[in-house]
Amino acid sequence: MGVSILALSAALAGALAVAACQQPAADPASDMPPLPASATAPVTYPKDIHSYAQPQIARVKHVDLNLTADFAAHTLSGTAALDVTAEPGATQIVLDSRNLDIKAVRDAKGPLSFVLGAADPILGQSLTVTFPAFAAGETRKIFIDYATKPDAAALQWLTPAQTAGGKQPFLFSQGEAILTRTWIPTQDSPGIRQTYSATITVPEALKAVMSAEMLTPNGEKAPALNGQPMHSYRFRMTNPIPPYLMAIAVGDLAFASEGGRVGVWTEPSRLEAVKAEFAEMGKMVDAAEALYGPYRWGRYDVLVLPPSFPFGGMENPRLTFATPTVIAGDKSLVSLVAHELAHSWSGNTVTHAVWADFWLNEGFTTYFQNRIMEAVYSPARAQQERVLGWDSLQEQLKTQPAADTRLHLDLTRRDPDDGMTDIAYEKGAAFLETIERTIGRQRFDAWLKGYFDRNAFRPMTSELFLQDIRANLVKGDQALEQQLKLDEWVYQPGLPSNAVAPTSADFAAVDRAATAFFANRGPASAIPWKGWSTQQRQRFLQWRPANLRDGADWMTNQQLADLDQTLNLEHEGNSELTFAWLQIAVAHRYQLAVPTLERFLTSQGRRKFVMPLFTSLWKEGDWGRPLATRIYARARPGYHPVTTGSVDALVGKPAGQ
Repeated sequence: MGVSILALSAALAGALAVAACQQPAADPASDMPPLPASATAPVTYPKDIHSYAQPQIARVKHVDLNLTADFAAHTLSGTAALDVTAEPGATQIVLDSRNLDIKAVRDAKGPLSFVLGAADPILGQSLTVTFPAFAAGETRKIFIDYATKPDAAALQWLTPAQTAGGKQPFLFSQGEAILTRTWIPTQDSPGIRQTYSATITVPEALKAVMSAEMLTPNGEKAPALNGQPMHSYRFRMTNPIPPYLMAIAVGDLAFASEGGRVGVWTEPSRLEAVKAEFAEMGKMVDAAEALYGPYRWGRYDVLVLPPSFPFGGMENPRLTFATPTVIAGDKSLVSLVAHELAHSWSGNTVTHAVWADFWLNEGFTTYFQNRIMEAVYSPARAQQERVLGWDSLQEQLKTQPAADTRLHLDLTRRDPDDGMTDIAYEKGAAFLETIERTIGRQRFDAWLKGYFDRNAFRPMTSELFLQDIRANLVKGDQALEQQLKLDEWVYQPGLPSNAVAPTSADFAAVDRAATAFFANRGPASAIPWKGWSTQQRQRFLQWRPANLRDGADWMTNQQLADLDQTLNLEHEGNSELTFAWLQIAVAHRYQLAVPTLERFLTSQGRRKFVMPLFTSLWKEGDWGRPLATRIYARARPGYHPVTTGSVDALVGKPAGQ
């Protein structure tokens, strides 16, 4: 898929040059609506075991960055100015940092003393700053002069060869879950919302974008760095956000408007393909607003990054970061955009306060995503995707430890990444679908819209969610309380008895074809592949015998070859289908698929695809482990630290890397 996008014809060059000059216009006044009253109401901060911060004593309210990107040194360096408020008499603030080079800390009057705590492999180090005692109602600014390290876990520095254009380097960040502390010294907890502003200085040939309002679309001349001409870009985010949503990208970037308040950013050679794929973005925003109220972030743009981006998408406000693996050429994977857009309500506006309640972001968003897809595309398409999500949930319920199949998790002494499974996404969505089915869609929508309004720009916990739904929906109805099984869904493993599997009439023919081919050894030529949607094809490739034992084959070599050749799976351009086919091929040690496997694993770094395939290879012992080791040594330099951190733990870090 990526190769075909890069090979756009030369005839597009003129159009791309024009498109590359387009960009959102600067607005002298913020284009975001005023904050609701809920944003300024008093907050009780729950204990966040993944942060050193003590916000009940002193907290960061605003971060102002002035950073220079040095592509030769692979560092961001400069100053973070923090607006701090504290309880009367407080003399310290505790920040989060990890692998940062802290040079000095000062305020307007001079140097401040600071201490870095002992390093923890997950949490990093506390950064404790001491200052004169705070007075009641006082806000102060402290300045931290620092630089990132070349191996900062949030940042990936790409060589020109790792980009589509091949001429300029690229930088992007990925802060979720607790990686913002590797490039910004602040209180890196989702419950401590902060506004931010930034001045980012980059080489003149590159453009900087952030998860914030762009104030200088054309950049401003800046002092040269090591003889290299530089430009600065200024940004501001006036809505308070959790720190993991502070994001930056720098590269050879072009913009194309999709009309009104939506548009796409990517490398110039990809621009036309991305614009065509995401043509319905404006309709998605309209559908989302019609469901659950106004979009509170001004613009909604999507940045399609180089293939090493570790996630499908990241809901950075105003600027979703997305993987190029969703550019299928037929809009079959655009539910990812619906998902990241939905986060503008569930996650960005109402945010989990601690990582143990990650489901409050992802379960709500997965439910909302399906409602957007239903409105913009069709109920049938949305239902197909619900069923695929349910199927994925069943696999997770089989493979995850029972304790990790709860929505509210225990992540004590664990990396919050451990909770980023389909339990949060699909069990959370199934919970909300159960509530909708029980009380009716109209009543449920009224509650959910009110939930987003009442809790806008405030941290949320499972306990607070349950209080809200009981106060504003259940309202003391004991029969309804028993029907919904609220506490069981949130705090118990597995699925409660009121969970109902979704079905799709569009999958009935697929299931018959799968049984005929896989179970009854029918010919692949009988599979009506060309008439199926991508989702129907996924369903087919994900078929497994009900009583399949771990490690057992369910296809013959003849069937594998027939399927591969008849459906032309070796040249499949849809990433989801390639992934599903390779899972079959690896499980059967199908040697003819190894070149496709190697090409797939070395051409993109999306953890959703990479980690399961390496896991499957590792299970295949003497056949799979040497392959995994060889392919990973080649692929690893192109992966983001989020992905390498997972695969290193399984395969091991290759020698010399």
